[in-house]
Amino acid sequence: SLFTIHNTNTTIIYILFNMNALNEVIINKNTKINPIWIMRQAGRYLPDYIKLKNKYDFFTRCKTPELVSEITLLPIDQIGTDAAIIFSDILVVLQAMNIEVEMKPNFGPFIPNPIDSKEKVKNIITPNVTDKLGYVFEAIKVTKRDLNDRVPLIGFAGSPWTLFCYLVQGSGSKTFDKPKGFAFANPKETEIILEKITLTTIEYLKGQVDAGADVVQIFDSWGGLLSPSDYSEFSLKYINRIVSEIKNYAPVIIFGKGCWFALNEMAKTGASGLGIDWSCSARNARYLSGGNVTLQGNYDPAKLLSPISKIKSDVGQMINDFGKESYIVNLGHGILPNIPVSHAKAFVDAVKDYKSL
Repeated sequence: SLFTIHNTNTTIIYILFNMNALNEVIINKNTKINPIWIMRQAGRYLPDYIKLKNKYDFFTRCKTPELVSEITLLPIDQIGTDAAIIFSDILVVLQAMNIEVEMKPNFGPFIPNPIDSKEKVKNIITPNVTDKLGYVFEAIKVTKRDLNDRVPLIGFAGSPWTLFCYLVQGSGSKTFDKPKGFAFANPKETEIILEKITLTTIEYLKGQVDAGADVVQIFDSWGGLLSPSDYSEFSLKYINRIVSEIKNYAPVIIFGKGCWFALNEMAKTGASGLGIDWSCSARNARYLSGGNVTLQGNYDPAKLLSPISKIKSDVGQMINDFGKESYIVNLGHGILPNIPVSHAKAFVDAVKDYKSL
């Protein structure tokens, strides 16, 4: 159970999300190793995933529970991470909201009819998530069965602002100037859109937890493109609402890429964990977050191309910098497609072999 102390990674990852149990761990010194999982661990760099990618299109993979389970379990079996994250995509929420979304090979997400005028806002619906996203819930149930309690299962959703960025831009972007411009020019319509995404996301995450997800993470991939004041208005306000609704159902992690300036406010949301990217040091992350919330991260994914000996020494230093308690090892963003599996496994093994430097 959550409050039982065992020297297993599965239990430790639960413990890190509960401060009462965490305090007991600190007192009894029973935490032997930090838990580790990797963002985007269930695809891209794994040869067995590439085989399935070549056989099935992207959304077929996302919408077929048996395929989702097979893909989700690949890194558990092959590199030994301490948690699984359900294979899906943040943009399935937009599909449920009456938005056509394609995943083009060698291009990425593409929305043929983006929201580029006030008139189009009315086309966005707040769906019945069971009807529109039930395949995700079924995939979680199948995956939980296949995991057989080996490790916890993480569910996820994109932040309202991040989904808004794709919805207005129509594709990926380095700057997302179109959604930023739309938000500044049309604050009322922007609020309507973000409100609908927020309501849908709350019900979606509740459904994931009901289906068996043990922890959920909110990915705010593009929040760092906003100024601190604009971030509060267009992103954190809505994330805060989601966390307040979900935190009593399951632990919530917020990952905001480039959002170091908001760590103090994020820590006040009631989230159990905060993801840190490589642009923020462990020391600053502890200071800015107030030191009372579990931190996760922050190894630069590109550094997994380093020699394995360097990866191992980096991991030891990273754990020393963050500290043993209230820390989950992860990357500072998703793993890259060109990372050798042996290097990803070396990253995981280095955490499990860690000894204080």
